[in-house]
Amino acid sequence: MAGPYYVRQDDDCIVVGARIHEGQINHIKVAHGGVLGTLADVALSLQVHEAERPRLPVATMSLNTNYLAAAKLYDWVEAYTTIDRMSKRTAYCSGRILCGEKVLMTMSAVFAILRK
Repeated sequence: MAGPYYVRQDDDCIVVGARIHEGQINHIKVAHGGVLGTLADVALSLQVHEAERPRLPVATMSLNTNYLAAAKLYDWVEAYTTIDRMSKRTAYCSGRILCGEKVLMTMSAVFAILRK
């Protein structure tokens, strides 16, 4: 189960947050890696989606994640992302997921922009 997600606009990026709940904990009592991986994909793709008006339809081509620390039950985690480069058809993004000051994950992705 993914989400629910909470979104806010920061000064230079969209921040996507979530609370880790019981359905997201694995057998070693931390958030399953797929929970953070999904949050990474949601946040990175939303950053590109919101980059222009009208909004851009996007599809993930590549997602790379580096797990640095674990999230625990009831932790509030936030994904911060940036667009590193964007052309008419492709966007390159990167970011990190934090729990307070602790970096849980770094990530990067490439998105196809599905312009008509």
